[in-house]
Amino acid sequence: MLLDLPPMTAARFAAIEDKVAALLHTEADVIVTQGEALLPLEAAIKGAAHPGSTALNVITGPYGQTFGGWLRDAGAEVVDLSAPFDAAVTAEQVAEALRAAPEIDFVSLVHAEAATGNTNPVAEIAAVVREHGALLMVDAVASVAAEPLLTDAWGIDLCVIGGQKAMGGPAGVSAVSVSGRAWERIAANPAAPRRSYLSLLDWKARWTDAGRTQLPHAPAQLEMLALDECLDAITAEGLDAVIARHRAAAAATRAGATALGTVAPFVRLAEHAAPVATTLRTPEGLDATELAAELHRHAPQLPVQAGGGALAAGMLRLNHYGPAATAETVVATLEALAQATGVSAAAAVKAATEAWEQEI
Repeated sequence: MLLDLPPMTAARFAAIEDKVAALLHTEADVIVTQGEALLPLEAAIKGAAHPGSTALNVITGPYGQTFGGWLRDAGAEVVDLSAPFDAAVTAEQVAEALRAAPEIDFVSLVHAEAATGNTNPVAEIAAVVREHGALLMVDAVASVAAEPLLTDAWGIDLCVIGGQKAMGGPAGVSAVSVSGRAWERIAANPAAPRRSYLSLLDWKARWTDAGRTQLPHAPAQLEMLALDECLDAITAEGLDAVIARHRAAAAATRAGATALGTVAPFVRLAEHAAPVATTLRTPEGLDATELAAELHRHAPQLPVQAGGGALAAGMLRLNHYGPAATAETVVATLEALAQATGVSAAAAVKAATEAWEQEI
């Protein structure tokens, strides 16, 4: 039956974009892109950055490192502001970087870094960037539906999301909201992609400005339907309730893991911890990759994985987003972790349960 669906209409596609706009609390144009979120992230950078521009690239994890490469490829001068991966960057650090380089006209920032388990204070940072007058791009792939995201109120010019984490939706479709200021900058950039899959201007001309009455290509039908379903599910549950569930899952996982005593939170301060994933430091002699493999041997359904790259040996990532942001998943993960590290789970389960109830 899924292979015999009627074609998606332009009206249905536009309605889904409107639901995304509501989720992002924005009246700006929203473009749903047919691919994983790296597509609109690269499109936003390649559209807004150009030779002669100067970008502040905030690095609190691997995605910030990726953005720096794209910015340089676009010809921009790049000022990197790096923070330890176990912490967040502060608005004052951003303000200092802007004061030191007043020519900065573009800022790229990841809201929540699921890969490292930290989250940045976007509202405060956005206020600093807005006062400076620079354009702000935010990667909100991991934060959307897990923590507050007020695109217009905060002054985010380019906000990119994906459906596969806290939204509980598909990985093969994503979206970007584009402010009026961002459109002006992209349109004025002679190096902005055109006649390209990375061209936001093509979408604007052929779809948004044309009244959204005729799709410029055949959409990814199943992914769009899945995105529509997950948006409706968020509405049915209530966005505040979805955010609270993720906040409770993070607090419970952190409390339970701390009570185990065999591991420690990778992100040192609770206020810097992302609500979508809790990362843990494994002690000397306990390889995180081997620990993750052991957990999966006994419980393959658990949302756990080792850290990436240089963090693979010493960091374990416990994902608790979307359908996994439940007390049951948190407890099951802690019990498996206790068994794998040879300790009792009782204290961890008690601490997690108390933390969950306090947050909810």
